[in-house]
Amino acid sequence: MSEDVQAKDTCTAGCIADAATSTNERFLIKVSDDLPTLELQQAERFLIKVSGDMPTLEECHSFVNLPSCGAISSFTGITRDNFQGKTVNHLSYEGYVPMAEKELRKLCDEATSKFTSIGKIAAVHILGDCPVGSASVILCASSPHRKEAMHCVEFLIDELKAKVPIWKMEVYEGDDGRVWKENIEWKEGKPKRVMVRQD
Repeated sequence: MSEDVQAKDTCTAGCIADAATSTNERFLIKVSDDLPTLELQQAERFLIKVSGDMPTLEECHSFVNLPSCGAISSFTGITRDNFQGKTVNHLSYEGYVPMAEKELRKLCDEATSKFTSIGKIAAVHILGDCPVGSASVILCASSPHRKEAMHCVEFLIDELKAKVPIWKMEVYEGDDGRVWKENIEWKEGKPKRVMVRQD
């Protein structure tokens, strides 16, 4: 078995190629015919969305799936039901959409400069309430071979948590209340950045 085929079998939970056209039509950023070629290519290369109507993992996989790429790597952040002995009811996210999507686009540009074989990237984050077991963030990247896609997704989630202005409130069951959580990205045992919202 070739490395391309093996990578696709390993890294992709179904390629869902049949849905690619409808997904692209639904989520592609609309661009003007007057845009420079590079900007047009980048707009077609990235799926970026910060919204309560977040694309599904299947739709993100479909968007990044390319015939020239043998690997799709993905990361999905899920709301868990506990934190330090407290029962979590749900998470709630807030953010300024234009700025958050601008930062996500910058991260995608950085990722494709750093990992040059990347085909397409999907980077989406929910706003509003996110129940236990539901996805709050989905990142997907495709590449001819698995390592670039895997490293790209790792880079994206680390940088997203460190730079993108999206705020998280953790809401607990019973009388434990709620709290805006610090968004800390750790590197070599030290906080890379701390972002906490104050009411």
